[in-house]
Amino acid sequence: MSKLEDSVNDLLGIEKKSEVAISDFEQPAPVPRTIDEKKDDIDNDYTNSRDNYYHLIDKGNEAIEGILEIAKEGQHPRAYEVAGQLIGQVATTVDKLQDLQKKLKDLKELPKSANTQIKNALFVGSTNELQKMLNRKDDDEIIEGTTKSTEEEKI
Repeated sequence: MSKLEDSVNDLLGIEKKSEVAISDFEQPAPVPRTIDEKKDDIDNDYTNSRDNYYHLIDKGNEAIEGILEIAKEGQHPRAYEVAGQLIGQVATTVDKLQDLQKKLKDLKELPKSANTQIKNALFVGSTNELQKMLNRKDDDEIIEGTTKSTEEEKI
C-alpha cells in the first residue's frame, strides 16, 4: 500500500490487512446430490431438481435484497430495472418449481390412466389371407356392415 492509502486508513480507523487471500473469493459449495438407492430414478431426479430450485430461489432472494439496497442508496433507474428483472427471474423459477410438481404427478399417473381401448386395428397380410380369415367366420358371428339373414326372414 502507498503512504496515501495508509494515511487514509489511519484517519478512517481501518485496520491494515496484509494481503487478500484466495479463500476470500472461494465459491460456495454446490448443492450436494443425495441419491437414495431405494427410490426410482424419477424420484431421485425430482428430489435433486427440487433441491436445486430451492437453492436458486434462496440465492435469488439474497440477490434481490442486495440490489434493492443498491437501488435505494443510488436512486439510479438502471438499478431498479435490474431489480425488477431479478424479481421476474425468481418468480419464473418458482413457477418452474410448481411445474416440476405437476410433471411428477403426470409421470406417476401415466401407467394408471393409460387407455387400453383399440380404436384402429390394422391387418397385416395379403388379400388372400384376409379372404380366408373372413370365410372362416362362424355362423353366429356378424361382421360389421353386414346383416345375418335366416331362412325365417326370407319367407
